[in-house]
Parts: sequence; structure tokens; C-alpha cells
Amino acid sequence: MSENNLFNFELVSPEEKLVSEQAFQVSIPGEEGDVGVRAGHMALVMSVRPGVVEVIRSEGGAVEKIFIAGGFADISQTNCTVLAEEAIPLASIKAEPLQIELARLNEELSFAETAEQKTNLSKRITVVMAMLDAVKAA
Repeated sequence: MSENNLFNFELVSPEEKLVSEQAFQVSIPGEEGDVGVRAGHMALVMSVRPGVVEVIRSEGGAVEKIFIAGGFADISQTNCTVLAEEAIPLASIKAEPLQIELARLNEELSFAETAEQKTNLSKRITVVMAMLDAVKAA
């Protein structure tokens, strides 16, 4: 495999830089649909929905899956950067704590009084449900 089949990929959350290396292919859950990125991709800036980023570091290599809670992606021919609101390796996410959190959030939502509280809780519920879906699909 030649070097020109690879591009620079970074996945960054407010807490840490999870990935900063070359990749062969990355799949990103865009708001308008999933986007596959390889070297030479056209320039694109897009919103990212909660879901799983799949990273393949070399042709025919293993797939690393990382859950992100939304954010933005900046793609060019030689670089791809995902700025995620939250990012967690999928293998480290367990369903049971998420189910407990989802029940708690739904209860809090039923008692929420302000539009801001309802909006914030609804966003978190969406993220937790996406995490559960990702764990079940893994």
C-alpha cells in the first residue's frame, strides 16, 4: 500500500485527542447521512449526529469503533478532523448503566419545568439512546 492511500485523521473531544494518525478510511455519522472518507476526498464541512465513527488505519485492517455524541467534521483531500462533543471507544460502553441513565433522564424530563431543561434533557436522551443502539449493534 502506498503512502498516498492514507490521510491524516484526528478525533478530538473536549476531554482529549482520541486519535491523531494516518488512516486508510473513516466512516462518519453525518446529519445528512453517513460519509465515507478516503484520501483525495472533496473538501467538506459537516455537522455530525450521535453515532459511531469507524476508523480503518490500513487497507484491509481492523475497524476501530468510537461513539461520538455529535459535533462537526472538517474534511479535505489530505486531512479529516472530527470535533466531537463527547467521544468514547465503543468497546468500553456497557448497556446496563445506559439503561439506568435513560430511565433517570426520562423521569427528570417528566418533571422538567423550563423549555431549557426540556431541551437539554431531550438532547441527552437522544445521545444515550444512540449509545444503546450502537452497543446493541456491535
